[in-house]
Amino acid sequence: GGTACVVTGQPFDTAKVKMQTFPNMYKGLVDCFVKTYKQVGFRGFYKGTTPALVANIAENSVLFMCYGFCQQIVRRIVGVDRKTKLSDLQNAAAGSFASAFATLVLCPTELVKCRLQAMHEMQLSGKIIQGHNTVWSVVKGVIQKDGPLGFYRGLSSTLLREIPGYFFFFGGYELSRTFFASGRSKDELGPIPLLLSGGFGGSCLWIAVYPVDCVKSRIQVLSMAGKQAGFMGTFVTVVRTEGVLALYSGLTPTMIRAFVANGALFLAYEYSWKLMMKQIDSY
Repeated sequence: GGTACVVTGQPFDTAKVKMQTFPNMYKGLVDCFVKTYKQVGFRGFYKGTTPALVANIAENSVLFMCYGFCQQIVRRIVGVDRKTKLSDLQNAAAGSFASAFATLVLCPTELVKCRLQAMHEMQLSGKIIQGHNTVWSVVKGVIQKDGPLGFYRGLSSTLLREIPGYFFFFGGYELSRTFFASGRSKDELGPIPLLLSGGFGGSCLWIAVYPVDCVKSRIQVLSMAGKQAGFMGTFVTVVRTEGVLALYSGLTPTMIRAFVANGALFLAYEYSWKLMMKQIDSY
């Protein structure tokens, strides 16, 4: 599921990070795509793909594993049997709980990904003299400058994004599946309803938490150039100096990516899960 999400959405994610971190460099999505292609070439859209793959595979593996555990916790809290189907709201709460665990594996890999994606802009703006162009060079730079804890820059803003975001993510997904099922079992849904439901869930997530993600990207990228303020300090600085709309820079590529990539994520997840269950049942 995580692999499908990255392969389909990486170019839009790259544009999102660039526009969030350096909003004055780009007039919009098309301008960002054109300039990136002219300056760096097609490979520029897939900068940070390796850590993005690691991040998404690790995050979604932990997320969906913990989602199952958290569903059992929610069942205990509401006092129902282990096999009882949860409501869409209860599933949303379970997804929100699960995201806190996923954040611990996501934050370090996302920091490396964001820095690679915005490295060219950091050099153009003069914030750094020489950029790191490989995953290992970024990892080594973080360790040398800040030590192992340096990988958790932006952890608080990542948690602020993930916990409410995944409430809307799983809530939107389950609500959409309920709509398409129309009284039938959700497990009987075909690929198109699953794609649309995943896309709707992803869109709900990003609409709800986009300003938080914008602040997180700035903290993780701009901390390369020196000490960066925390979440509230960065948030207030952006609003005072650039206005509220700066917190929504890169929203267009994010919404396109959210629908396409999360549709692919849930489609791959549901079908791979069914395939694995068939394999287990056959033994």
